[in-house]
Amino acid sequence: MVKAYLRYELAGTWGVVASSNCNVVYDRGGRYLLTGALENVAVWNVKQAALVKTLVPPISQSGKVAGEVTQIAASPTANQIAVGYADGTIRLWDLDAGECTATFSGHRKEVSALRFSRTGALLASGSKDTDVVVWDVAGEAGLYRLRGHRGQVTDVVFVEGGAGGQAGASGARRLVSASKDELVKVWDLDTQHCCQTVVAHRGEVWSLDIDPSETRLATGGADAELRIFTINPEAGQGGAAGVAAMDADGGGSDAEGERQAAGQQPPVGSSGGADVLVPMGSVRRQAPDRAETVRYAAVPGARGGVLLTCQSAGKVTEVYRVRSDAEASKKMKRRRRRRREKAEKRAAAGAAGEAAEEADDPEEEERLMASDELELLAALRSKHKARSCAVCPPAAAGGRRAGAGGFIASLVLSMANNSLELWDVSEGGAAAAAGGDGGGGAAGTAEKAQTVDLAGHRSDVRALALASDDSICLSASNNSVKVWNPRSGACLRTMESGYGLCALFAPGNRHAVVGNKEGRLEIFDVGTSSRIAAVDAHTGPVWSLAALPDGSGFVSGSADHDIKFWEWGVGPSPDTGAQQLAISHTRTLKMTDDVLCVRISPNGKLLAASLLDATVRVFFADSLKFFLSLYGHKLPVLSMDISTDSTLLVTGSADKNIKVWGLDFGDCHRSLFAHADSVMAVAFVPNTHYVFTAGKDKVIKYWDVDKFEQLLVLEGHHAEVWCLAVGSLGDLVVSGSHDRSLRRWERTDEPFFVEEEKEKRLESLFEADLEAADRAPLGQEAPGEEGAVGAAGRKTLETVSAADEIIEALDLAGDEEERTKEYEEDKARNPAAKPPAPNPLLLGATPSAHVLRSVARVRAAELEQALLMLPFTDALRLMGYLVGWLQQGTQVELLTRVATLLLRLHMQQLMGTPAARPLLLDLQTLLRQRVQGMKDTMGFNLAAMQMLQRSLRERKGQPGGGDAGAAAAALLPLKRKAAAAAAQ
Repeated sequence: MVKAYLRYELAGTWGVVASSNCNVVYDRGGRYLLTGALENVAVWNVKQAALVKTLVPPISQSGKVAGEVTQIAASPTANQIAVGYADGTIRLWDLDAGECTATFSGHRKEVSALRFSRTGALLASGSKDTDVVVWDVAGEAGLYRLRGHRGQVTDVVFVEGGAGGQAGASGARRLVSASKDELVKVWDLDTQHCCQTVVAHRGEVWSLDIDPSETRLATGGADAELRIFTINPEAGQGGAAGVAAMDADGGGSDAEGERQAAGQQPPVGSSGGADVLVPMGSVRRQAPDRAETVRYAAVPGARGGVLLTCQSAGKVTEVYRVRSDAEASKKMKRRRRRRREKAEKRAAAGAAGEAAEEADDPEEEERLMASDELELLAALRSKHKARSCAVCPPAAAGGRRAGAGGFIASLVLSMANNSLELWDVSEGGAAAAAGGDGGGGAAGTAEKAQTVDLAGHRSDVRALALASDDSICLSASNNSVKVWNPRSGACLRTMESGYGLCALFAPGNRHAVVGNKEGRLEIFDVGTSSRIAAVDAHTGPVWSLAALPDGSGFVSGSADHDIKFWEWGVGPSPDTGAQQLAISHTRTLKMTDDVLCVRISPNGKLLAASLLDATVRVFFADSLKFFLSLYGHKLPVLSMDISTDSTLLVTGSADKNIKVWGLDFGDCHRSLFAHADSVMAVAFVPNTHYVFTAGKDKVIKYWDVDKFEQLLVLEGHHAEVWCLAVGSLGDLVVSGSHDRSLRRWERTDEPFFVEEEKEKRLESLFEADLEAADRAPLGQEAPGEEGAVGAAGRKTLETVSAADEIIEALDLAGDEEERTKEYEEDKARNPAAKPPAPNPLLLGATPSAHVLRSVARVRAAELEQALLMLPFTDALRLMGYLVGWLQQGTQVELLTRVATLLLRLHMQQLMGTPAARPLLLDLQTLLRQRVQGMKDTMGFNLAAMQMLQRSLRERKGQPGGGDAGAAAAALLPLKRKAAAAAAQ
């Protein structure tokens, strides 16, 4: 009989305040801060330092765990966010409901840039695969892919018009993208081509942003310069001429490449008109590190009303104030006057030629420079490196204490050590007056107001210990020990310590012992959150602790070659003299090499110790006499555990293997290749022969060492798993990782079989092969993706499954129609013929309705790729069903999209198929009728809403409402037209 096991699943993740690989943003109202917490999104109330909610991504169809969050963007018009992941997917989230509303799969690599348009209708994404994809947020589908960069796309921003956000004269929408290939590209979204390439940086371009009035664009790169550009709203008028010019140059890419190789700026007027971005010069930053985040922010409380923040990859974040037009003009005149005075002094000194050359430079003299507009307001210097910054919106920041002490804005910094810092920026009166001339001093001050760091460790989690009743969990890291509630993930206690490497609870669960890297044993009182003693136990790092089965003490193993036995006791406190828990050294066992792990058998008879020489020595616990030497590992054993019945010993080594040993004779039962990297932790499930192992390959595995079979692979961590602890009942497993997270895995009531898990692993390998086939080397185009513009989606396992479902529905409908046809023929010959039994797979629907149901189930973002994988014969059969569906007038928008996609994908084959001509003529007539009917209905509804809005406005302002009656009369022809279209 096949044995069934109970499944373990991820039940909770905690310990991450803000991932270092993700940016931080405020929501639209500025009330909550959104941070990446590995694969989740954490919603924080920074003022209260409280976690409000966590957005957990749904498990994919293949069961694959979501990638780490790398980018977050908040919609400016709705309470909605877009989240980009390391696996290339993008998810749209409703913040109020906490639900994922749409999933986009368009990138092959990590999403590195996200930005909404000003109206929130469009979303642009950039990735490490060098592509930029534009998405329709309302339609939940991709529009197109823009290719041209040869390096990772680091930032994108929409430019929707000129000053005030109004559309330009040409009505063109543009997108600006920055990349690590040292280029900034401007894309015309109407023609979907690159209309300008800016070669201004001498290194990688890391961030860019436009000001609220859309007249300036700032870029930050690998050097210490902050470059400013003027946005020309009238550039590129006459779009057709621009496209013709680009086509004449071979699409613009060859000419741009030649200019880039020569290190030249593209000529003004290229690509059909003046350049969109006109350089204004640069401002030298104080921080020597590269610019990580450059963002404009409208701050009504500041002079000028706009701030520019530049967060570097180091410890400095600079805040600049954008001067008003009058102040910038005054600064420019002062600069010109000083330049002339300097030239006159040089001329008087005999350097007339050089002075005249400097004084007669019209480009430097007449135009406004970046240094004229920007003034350093404050420089934030933190103790640790920052990873991202966000400016609190004026509504939230101003409501807190507007105008108090010159306060103008609040900034949040996401730090590299898993914490958040809230800074207040103030504008001083005297300091501002002194610094207003552009001098070297800052015109304001910045103070750190708050730090959010208690909910996680500053470095990786190195040791874990569960209480005997699984009520609390202790984690040890560098400089701190934290006590958690493993069910809720709440941090209960935080205590300062050394670099903890191992830990255990004392009997009663009120005290804990931690062995650290300095060789000390630290005793903590959990109830009072204090360290009551620190014993210098060893001269080297304490790598392992093991409790004695009788509860009288514990054993410690260290790199100083000693194994020491300790007993619990009571002693006076050195501070107060009160009696408290203490430990006393009783025995020492000298070893020949560093001791990496020690374990005591549950029956208390044997002591096992793993050494640096890759052997495991077993001793009698009472006499400390040598019993067994277990050798066979090629590298040292890093962790081991003994079963509850004291018959089996499982060792995990740096050679990636685990070995199962019998403790009766020391024989090796089996050697199993366990992980793709070193095995860091091994633990038995109590009262069983099931084992959990954790490794540097980021996964936890579940084994049956009686049958020597791998049962489960628990994926979830995004870095090396250092430690794990199994609950006393075996229903709970807690793991700690280098990604600073702690995860709780719980045993469920769902049974599974080993063969089923093997099949799932094979399917995951198939999906990996599918993604590998769709991947190209960095900077090169994948097969079939030549050209500057491409489809937004990509082939995934979900799109393959959707195409298979459509084909299966077509086959089933065809078989059912064939059965119906045969029945009609039999009935014509024999009126008493019995009708065929209904097919249960159709669920009571007709064959045509079943196919429509299958097509409608495909998500909008995956529809194009699913139809792309249909063979031409199946596509032709689907188009035949479209005629009947359009005649019924149901789901016109979906059917129109399906028809246009099929026609675009199979145009050449349809032109060469004479049998498809009647079908295409029917589709042409029906599509025009149904789409026109929809347009009339929407126009009628829109006009009705405008009439109602006008009526309400007149009722509030002027009584009467004569225009409302005229508007109602104008609606009658539209209403009749819509009714006639619906009747057809």
